[in-house]
Amino acid sequence: MIGTDTGNAPAVVARRAIEALRAGVPSRDAVAALGSGQSAIEDRFETMCAAAATGSPAGMLIGGGFGAGKSHLLEHLARLALNAGWTVSRVVVSKETPLHDPVKVFRAAADSALRDGQARPAVIEAAAGLDLDGRSYAELLRWASSSGSELNERFPATLTLFAHLRERDPAYAETILRFWSGDPIPVPELRKRMKEIGEQRPVLSPVAAPELARQRMRFAARLLAAAGSPGWLVLFDEVELIGRYSLLQRAKSYAELARWMRGEHGRSTPIATVFAMTDDYEAAVITGRNDRQLVPERLRAKGTPEAAELAAAAELGMRIIDRETHLLTPPDDTELKQVYARLRELHGQAFGWHPPDVTGLERLGATRMRQYVRAWINEWDLVRLDPAYRPVTEAVDVASDYREDPDLERTPPE
Repeated sequence: MIGTDTGNAPAVVARRAIEALRAGVPSRDAVAALGSGQSAIEDRFETMCAAAATGSPAGMLIGGGFGAGKSHLLEHLARLALNAGWTVSRVVVSKETPLHDPVKVFRAAADSALRDGQARPAVIEAAAGLDLDGRSYAELLRWASSSGSELNERFPATLTLFAHLRERDPAYAETILRFWSGDPIPVPELRKRMKEIGEQRPVLSPVAAPELARQRMRFAARLLAAAGSPGWLVLFDEVELIGRYSLLQRAKSYAELARWMRGEHGRSTPIATVFAMTDDYEAAVITGRNDRQLVPERLRAKGTPEAAELAAAAELGMRIIDRETHLLTPPDDTELKQVYARLRELHGQAFGWHPPDVTGLERLGATRMRQYVRAWINEWDLVRLDPAYRPVTEAVDVASDYREDPDLERTPPE
């Protein structure tokens, strides 16, 4: 029938899941189909989110080998949080989004922030739905204006202006939204607008870009809470890329990881964080390159208070990676049987056939879930094309690459 939506038909959903799993992509369909076998990490995650929702921000770090299911688990945790009403952001550490740059990290988090059922970035949705005559807005403004918030005066000023101009001047209200999302805002125009609504000339102190980004994070989290979200979950993937930075940029990245993990966003800030990185990072980089000694030595040799502070934060970040990583549990025989049965059912739905049993890979402790999944899917593909064929699959491990890459230092301009 013309115009019939078949996008959610069982065969289509199954096909999307199979194709994503074949490519090693943790799509929503793939994760929904397989779930997660990491119950201990899920329990720790739910405890952390409950604490963050009451104003105690914190983080957790998960580790696993290539193909062990880190990205799959992040997508699963994202779905748990979204179902509970949380705002969720996904930040992939990359050349464009280096972990050591708070400005670019905030921008990536704000741009990707979504609540379940919303199409626009959550900061925009939260501002649009904020009851400007209600208690939540009044409490947000009171907090932003207090010394305890440690926010620059730009935030209470723009929040006051937004209440006056959201309906009367949508263009300038959009300027304010862009400021909250990471763009600069011209100070002369801001002062002029405040005067026009009868406010006294505000003091707008200078603030460095990295500090302003951190303040935006705190403010946006409180804005999202005022709009009804229990908290803001930020998921960092491929964190091991920091191993390819220079020593100084690794130091800054360790310090930023420590700041997020210790919830240094300020009291009553409902932010939860999950980092995912390879499980051999500590051995290959922190120990293998002697970062534990060289990073603080190089920094303290500068002889400045700023360098000493960075050295201490970097040391904390390295200790967290060494001692607080929650390793993914390898799949046991029961989980493998369940996943195999579910994949067999999905493959049959996707292609309209009855897949026979296939051998796949030998069940060894070092074999990762992605290797099992790819082997089963590939063998069913081959047998479907030639029922007489008996495929044999071999797995080859790909070693992590932690060689320093100077090109990663040259981040593109915004």
